[in-house]
Amino acid sequence: MMGILDKIFDANKKEVNSLSKLADKIIDKEDEYSRLTEEQLKEKTIEFKSIIEEEKKIGKDSSKILDDILIDAFAAAREGAYRSLGMKPYKVQIMGGLALHRGDIAEMRTGEGKTLTATMPVYLNALYGEGVHVITVNEYLSQRDKEEMGVFYEYMGLTVGLNLNSLTPEEKREAYNCDITYSTNNELGFDYLRDNMVRSVDARVQRPLNYAVIDEVDSVLIDEARTPLIISGEGQESTSLYQVANSFVKTLNKATEEDGSDGDYILDIKTKIIQLSEHGIDKAESYFGLSNLYDLKNVELTHHINQALKANYTMSLDVDYVVDQDEILIVDQFTGRTMPGRRFSEGLHQAIEAKEGVPIQRESKTMATITFQNYFRMYKKLSGMTGTAKTEEEEFRNIYNMYVTTIPTNKPVIRNDEQDLVYASIEAKYKAMVKDVRERYLNGQPVLLGTVAIETSELISKLLYKAGVPHKVLNAKQNESEAEIIKQAGQKGSVTIATNMAGRGTDIKLGEGVRELGGLAVIGTERHESRRIDNQLRGRAGRQGDPGYSRFYLSLEDELMIRFGADRLKRLMDSNDDPLESRMISKSVESAQKRVEGNNFDSRKQVLQYDDVLRKQREIMYAERNKVLESSTVSDIIKSMIESSVYKTLEYVINNPYEEEYIDSREVVKVINEKYSFSNPILVGTYSDNINIDELAEIILDKIFDDLNEKRNYLTDETMDSFEKYILLNSIDKHWTDHIDQMDQLRKGIFLRSYGQIDPLREYKNEGHAMFEGMIDEIENTVAMDLIRIKVERHEEIDIKEEEKVLVTNDSKEHIARGPIKSKKREEKKQKKEDRLNKIKELKEQKNNL
Repeated sequence: MMGILDKIFDANKKEVNSLSKLADKIIDKEDEYSRLTEEQLKEKTIEFKSIIEEEKKIGKDSSKILDDILIDAFAAAREGAYRSLGMKPYKVQIMGGLALHRGDIAEMRTGEGKTLTATMPVYLNALYGEGVHVITVNEYLSQRDKEEMGVFYEYMGLTVGLNLNSLTPEEKREAYNCDITYSTNNELGFDYLRDNMVRSVDARVQRPLNYAVIDEVDSVLIDEARTPLIISGEGQESTSLYQVANSFVKTLNKATEEDGSDGDYILDIKTKIIQLSEHGIDKAESYFGLSNLYDLKNVELTHHINQALKANYTMSLDVDYVVDQDEILIVDQFTGRTMPGRRFSEGLHQAIEAKEGVPIQRESKTMATITFQNYFRMYKKLSGMTGTAKTEEEEFRNIYNMYVTTIPTNKPVIRNDEQDLVYASIEAKYKAMVKDVRERYLNGQPVLLGTVAIETSELISKLLYKAGVPHKVLNAKQNESEAEIIKQAGQKGSVTIATNMAGRGTDIKLGEGVRELGGLAVIGTERHESRRIDNQLRGRAGRQGDPGYSRFYLSLEDELMIRFGADRLKRLMDSNDDPLESRMISKSVESAQKRVEGNNFDSRKQVLQYDDVLRKQREIMYAERNKVLESSTVSDIIKSMIESSVYKTLEYVINNPYEEEYIDSREVVKVINEKYSFSNPILVGTYSDNINIDELAEIILDKIFDDLNEKRNYLTDETMDSFEKYILLNSIDKHWTDHIDQMDQLRKGIFLRSYGQIDPLREYKNEGHAMFEGMIDEIENTVAMDLIRIKVERHEEIDIKEEEKVLVTNDSKEHIARGPIKSKKREEKKQKKEDRLNKIKELKEQKNNL
């Protein structure tokens, strides 16, 4: 009965059954396509493309068009892969490819051939002609996969490009214009941001985002999603406060009591929150000669002290970062790789530079930014593959609308996954682990040791050398050679130490005679805070039905155990080196991991919520900017901006809450003349008494547009159009980058509102909206003022201006308006307006007669 219910309610089984039936139909086509000549098989690509073009003409939906040719396209791809690569996808690989085509995540075990699996949906979707991106976590994998799988795509008549960081814009554009483009997630995101900073349409490199297949999708969309992509410019010079604060915090002692009464700072190990104790505050005030550290004027110093505390007592060398040639490089805790170009925010990076005694770089100014979540959600269709995604299915579904389908293995998994061994101390754990590794090494069985941190990998390396076990170390310090090292990890007698994710995407194949020794033994030196990363490590062994072994060695002094639940286990442990092995402990550890995963999900969700505020603004600004780039003339846009600028200026001056109810017309004109810096200032005497805001705006706008028309006549239309476009783009870029940086600063400090029982996110939305509207006003004002202030003169104009000035001045003597200006509707003073306009017309005619 329960088995029937499982079948009814297990959505994954239903999906797998559906994919299996469709895969059978594709396999049924095998004989038909195997009989085709090489020329006939290649012509299938042309045939598919012509069908697509015909159905595009009648307006058929793209997904339906591709679904109509899916079975034949997959069958052709299978045969093409066999002839060009010597590999024909298995049924489970076809099923994985179908899941990818549907825009979902295919969870496939390590060694199941994900790279080949992707060829079928990539081929099918590339036929549509709008580009397909195959995304990997590093450039080595992009190059490798492009070279290996590119043979198949080119055999089938498709073009393949490789997008690398080192390419010129022209080379990038060529890569993106190919049917299929291999790239890293970072480079795609940065290219998108750079494309929205260019000054001409031709300078863009990307096409509109169509379909993407992400390899190691959990690493890209989950692990790296906590850090947004940022393009920075140079900000202000870093202050000496970083060194001063660093020197101060090095004199402090950690408190052991919860109230901080016996030390200078309090560190919460579970949350890694650090702060000065009361004693530490007194010490700071004495050190810096202050009466009150938390006085408003000491905010900057307090910030630097807090960052120095974090740098010295929560950030560890070779764990969170490495020092490479006087530069601090962040280490990704999930991959174990360094992240060149990324910097800790809010001055923490500079604080670490001060701690390590390397040159302190300038603080940066954010010019463009986007989260991976918001970048990848712009694709029409998104899919991915990985060995471990089911534990994060909720996040994939909620954020990306992607479902996880667990694809069965081609052969049953026979790996032996043992229970964790828990020791009382780290020393006891390492002692037992080294003994285990040495025994396996002497027996010839290859061993892969997975570590969480670079520091741990180097410590274990020293212990193995002492035990006489030759080995290779693979961590962020040997980035370039990691794939080659990991390839050899399955050879007889091989011992490899690697950070948990190092070499991910590279298959470990067993050497001769290793199967008989029990296959590859994977040993984890501690649990990662994510179950998914532990599962990835286990999955290194037992590929394609090979034998294998996995076990984790833990201690009550491991970071994860200290943060969650080690106190409860201490009473179960003896003081000797005997380990504790029980299902209860494994469940306790898993429970701790779930809590950390929940915290990390909340962290990523918060990053996304804040970026969603900026996303809406970014969409508006990028759309407007693209409209400007793609327009041959922007005169209409500029005219609208100038009108808005003038009306808003008048409204502000006349209805300024800080002024009296009525403003003298002379004061208004003074403000207008100062703001727009007219070469011929507007004279008050050209107005009648009580002129309303609409009439005044029309007079000012007439003057502005007459001035611009004169410049256009002198410069020619083509020159003026280019000039207006330049002014407009300049204003948009300057104010948008300033706004981005201001929003970044706002986000950093907005959390303080929570202390006043105010929702920081709501406040960020409200203030961000007000700042955005203010930025729009500033863009309009800058465009108006810059265009008006630019002087274009002919020599013969000088005498004419003098005559105009005399004429207008003489006429003005009779009409000096001293009455108030009231903001009223045009209809209320229709007659007066007509009279005034007639007078202006007469003045213009006099001017033209000159």
